Formats: sequence, C-alpha cells, structure tokens
Amino acid sequence: MTKAVARGSLLHSFRAFLELTKPRVVALLVFCAVIGMFLAVPGIPPWRALVFGTIGIWLASASAAAFNHLIDQRIDKVMARTSHRPLATGELTPKQVLAFALALGVISMLVLVFLVNTLTALLTFGGLIGYAVVYTAYLKRATPQNIVIGGLAGAIPPVLGWTAVTGEMHAFALQLCLIIFVWTPPHFWALAIFRREDYSRAQVPMLPVTHGVVYTRWHVLFYTVLLFVVTLLPAVTGYSGIVYLAGAVVLGLAFLYYAVRLLNPPDEFYAMKVFNYSIVYLMALFAFLLADHWLVDPLVQQGLEFQRAA
Repeated sequence: MTKAVARGSLLHSFRAFLELTKPRVVALLVFCAVIGMFLAVPGIPPWRALVFGTIGIWLASASAAAFNHLIDQRIDKVMARTSHRPLATGELTPKQVLAFALALGVISMLVLVFLVNTLTALLTFGGLIGYAVVYTAYLKRATPQNIVIGGLAGAIPPVLGWTAVTGEMHAFALQLCLIIFVWTPPHFWALAIFRREDYSRAQVPMLPVTHGVVYTRWHVLFYTVLLFVVTLLPAVTGYSGIVYLAGAVVLGLAFLYYAVRLLNPPDEFYAMKVFNYSIVYLMALFAFLLADHWLVDPLVQQGLEFQRAA
C-alpha cells in the first residue's frame, strides 16, 4: 500500500511539473522549429542538429513556460482557464517552479552551445527572455498591444530550427518568423474574446477588455487579411512552389471566412472555433511548406539537370 501511494504521489508530481511546461503550446513551437530544420537543407537534416537542436529548443521553450507560470501565479488564481495550474492550486511551491525553470533553461543552453551552435543558443536565449520577462512580466500588464509586440518571441522557432542546421540566418527563415508573428494576434485575440471576463477579473489589459469585443473582432479580421498576404511571400519570392501556394490560399480563405463570420458570430463559443482553427491552420501551413520542399524542389532540380544534359 505504501509503495502504491508513493508511486501515485510520484506520478502526480510528474504531471504537475509536466503541466508547467505547457506541453501542447511547446509542441506547436517545436513543430515549427523542426519544419525550419527540414526546410534548411535538401533531404534529411544532419542527425546531430535535428536531435540536439530539437531537444535544446524544447527545453528552452519549456523553461519559458515554467517562468510564465511563476510570474503569472497571481493572475492564474483568479482566471477560470488557469485556476487548475500547479502553482494556483498549491501543488507546487514557487521555489520548486523557479528551480525547475532554471534547470531546464541551463540544460537547454548547454545542449545548444556544446552540441548545436552558439548562434542558435543565443537566439533561443533571446526568445526565452522575450517571452518570460519582456512579455509575461512587463508587456502583458502594460499595453493592450502586448500580444503583438511580444509575439516575436513565439515567432522565432523556425529561425532557431534553420540556424541549428546551417549555423546562419536566412531570408526564408525570417519569412517563416514573420508568418507566425502576424498569425499570433488573430489567434490569441480570438481566445481573449472568449475569455475576456477572466482577463478583466485579473486586471490584464487585453484588447477585448480595454477596447471592447467589436473593436477586437475587427482587429482579428485586419490581421487575418494581413496574414493571408504575408503567407504568399514564400511563393512570391521563389522559396516555395505551387503545392505550398495552393495550400496557403485554401487555408487562408478558410481563416478569412472564420474572421468575417466572427464579426457577427452565431454564438458566444464561435470565438473558440476561430482559436481552434488557427492552431490547425498554422500546423497545416507548415506541413504544406514541408510537402512543397520535398515534392517540388526535387522535381525542379531534376528538370534543371535534364536541361543541362540536353
């Protein structure tokens, strides 16, 4: 019985620490970073960069998430969406969370510096500080444009993936970063519309709280239009082909449909449908980028070689 209780307690603690890392959010970030790795080179990236780059970026993202829990513990206690979090419920103490976040951060930097490259480590550290300190500790409470300004930290994963493999920056990677940067406001504001009472109670100046729901709905539409344009850049600049372009147009038109309908939604839960679609949208968009890279690029190269031979 004692062993069973001990195992149950250990499993409970593991789940609490795992929740600190925001696994679903981090999984999306790491997914975008891995796509950046595959887009950086033809074929499969070098295993060392792929494996240790992914581990380092995941650990750093998890560290930033844990710091977010620590800094937002007062807010989390009064918001229905976050009241179950380990710090809010008292399952973990601030000292435990701080030690956990620091450990993950230090290990991530060691992995990236010694097993990947210094540039990726520096950029990752900048993203960690940008999210945990600049956004969470300052911008989130300072301005209703917090998610726009602070969105750069969450948009950097494709760049990290690219530099992990190549050791250098590239214009294509920056385009991918721009896509996520512009995607973040309509994605998050849709959630903020649905959770506006939570943010109001926690005294967080999210756009629906400070400027109202109608104003925010129009901003979601504006940024969705901008996102549609920005997602065409890889095709316009020649970094991707027809497979990606077709996918981006179809996904973008669907997002625009959601954003337009959000102006006069059928019910209160429609904002969450927009939020959920935005997650599927980003994953599918990057999947189309990878499919285009693997399917179109080899055909182009074969065509060039055939022309040279002729």
